[in-house]
Amino acid sequence: MLAADEEILTMLSNGNQKSIDLLFDNYYTYLCNVIYRAINDASYAEDIVQEIFSDIWRKRESINIQSSLRAYLRRAAVNRSLNHIRKQRMKFDENEEAIVDIQSDTIDGQKEMEKDELEQRIHDCIDSLPPKCKLVFSMSRFENMSYQEIADRLDLSIKTVENQISKALRILRATVQPYLV
Repeated sequence: MLAADEEILTMLSNGNQKSIDLLFDNYYTYLCNVIYRAINDASYAEDIVQEIFSDIWRKRESINIQSSLRAYLRRAAVNRSLNHIRKQRMKFDENEEAIVDIQSDTIDGQKEMEKDELEQRIHDCIDSLPPKCKLVFSMSRFENMSYQEIADRLDLSIKTVENQISKALRILRATVQPYLV
């Protein structure tokens, strides 16, 4: 950990307001860029960074950062980005469910329960994917981004994007296999 980061963390644990100013000066732009790459919304990226700093201030007495401060903040930014993508997906799913509900009135109760169980298993499976895999898969499937767009936004090679999508699909296929009887 950098000496400046250690100093910031010490100031933070002591409740020194200047620590948040230093965090802001050192990491605000970096974190905005990390989040923007994932969600492509500058305004929301700025909001997320503000939330991260606010949470750090609220939890200042109990925060225990073992890795670098930069890595800790980056992980927080990626997690918040994934949460945003998940919320967007849920909004999409709710609209989709309204259509499905109308059509499913004719489906008997057993098939309805199986469908709900399968949907839940798929959502749980997606949520349990490794973070990078989950982010790449979500951007591809829920934001309809091309592999090239994902590679550009996350600063990855197209091959890495392809591998992450393949990995996610392999895991999803294994999850739904029992339902394909």
